[in-house]
Amino acid sequence: MSTNGPTGYGQNPYEGNNPHGQQNQNPYGGDQQPYKQEAPYGQPYGEQQPYGGQQPYGQPGYGTPPQQPYGQPEGSWPHGHPQAGAYGGSPVPGGRPLAPIGERLVARLIDVGVLLVPTVLLFAVLGASILYYVVAALVSFGYEAAMLVTQGGQTVGKKVMKLRVVDQGGGGKPDQNSLLIRAALYTLPNAVYCIGSLFALLNVLWPLWDKPLQQALHDKPAKTVVIKES
Repeated sequence: MSTNGPTGYGQNPYEGNNPHGQQNQNPYGGDQQPYKQEAPYGQPYGEQQPYGGQQPYGQPGYGTPPQQPYGQPEGSWPHGHPQAGAYGGSPVPGGRPLAPIGERLVARLIDVGVLLVPTVLLFAVLGASILYYVVAALVSFGYEAAMLVTQGGQTVGKKVMKLRVVDQGGGGKPDQNSLLIRAALYTLPNAVYCIGSLFALLNVLWPLWDKPLQQALHDKPAKTVVIKES
C-alpha cells in the first residue's frame, strides 16, 4: 500500500519520480514550453516592444528625421522643383540662383539704352505713327532674338549684370525656338499702340509676384528663367 496521499489541490499530477530519468513531459506529447506573455493589442504574438516603447536603433521613430523617398535626391523639392538658393530661398535651376528682380530691371534699362539711338532715328523719320510702332517693335525683336541666340541667352544688359536666360527644367541652354518665342513675346506686343505699352509694363513687373521661378509673362510659354551667374 502506497504511503503517498491522493492528489490534492495545488499538486501537479505529473510530478513524481521518473523511472527512466527523463524530464517531465507535456501530457499532450510535446516538451513543456516557457510561459509567453501575450503581446500588446495589434502586435504579433510573442514579440515585445523594446523597453520604454523606443524604436530599435536605425529604425525611423520618435526623434528621427523622416527618410527621403526612394530614388529622390536628398534636399530636392517635391514635384521636381529645384533646391533653395542663396537669394532669399529662390529655386536653383541647374545649381545656380535665380536673378534678383532689381538686377533684371537694370539689365532691361541697359538694353533700352542700347536701342535708344535707332528708336530716336525712327521716330524722327516716321513720327508717332502706326508704322513707327511696328518698325520699332521689329527692330527690338531683331536685337533681342539675335543676342539671345548668338550670345547663349544674354543681351548686352544681361552681360553687364551677369544674368543669363536658361531652361526652367534643368538650367541648361534653351533651344533656339524657345529663345525666339521669348524674344517675340517681349518685343512684338509693342507694335500695338497703347495696349502694347500696358502689356510691357505688366510683363516687366510680373516676376515680383510670380512664385517660385520669378518668371515674366514672356518666360512662361518659352519655359525659361533668368539666373544669376557667379
